[in-house]
Amino acid sequence: MVMPVQHYYTAAELLDLPEDGNKYEVVHGELLVSPSPRPQHQFLLNRIAHRVTSYLERFPVGLGASGGDLSWSDDTLVIPDFLVVGLAEARNLSWQEVKHPLLVVEVLSPSSGRADRFTKRRLYQEVGVPLYWLVDADAATVEVWTPGTRFPIVEHEAIRWHPEGAEEPLVIDLAGLFRAV
Repeated sequence: MVMPVQHYYTAAELLDLPEDGNKYEVVHGELLVSPSPRPQHQFLLNRIAHRVTSYLERFPVGLGASGGDLSWSDDTLVIPDFLVVGLAEARNLSWQEVKHPLLVVEVLSPSSGRADRFTKRRLYQEVGVPLYWLVDADAATVEVWTPGTRFPIVEHEAIRWHPEGAEEPLVIDLAGLFRAV
């Protein structure tokens, strides 16, 4: 059976797509489209961002940001839900210069699960993102991925991040993170 040729997207084409409320990303030419996230996604994201940025105020090893266009090649551009950028790269004030995030966080949504868990996770591992948290609100767990792992560590109680230069680790209690709104 002959399969029809699919369009191979580039990061430049992605930037020319219309603003229609969807989130558009491309990984190795594959277009990923997600609708606006559900409220639970945003509440969890805000809780994580607050905890991480509070930690970074105490231990200034980087800056946290929601969103941002990360690209490592002409056919790749992703927008993580949240990331931490080292101070040297953050000082450039250009997303094009960010190539080594210290932490990337994606909160699963029904429409983004496959892309976040497989396509984007593999990309983050390929480019050497040292820590990737995949937050699953429905299961109240966080998958912890590092560059060399084949399978995640699935955390049920707490997640930890101890970046170089910080005196102590950040520990986020998952019961508090996933508490009811």
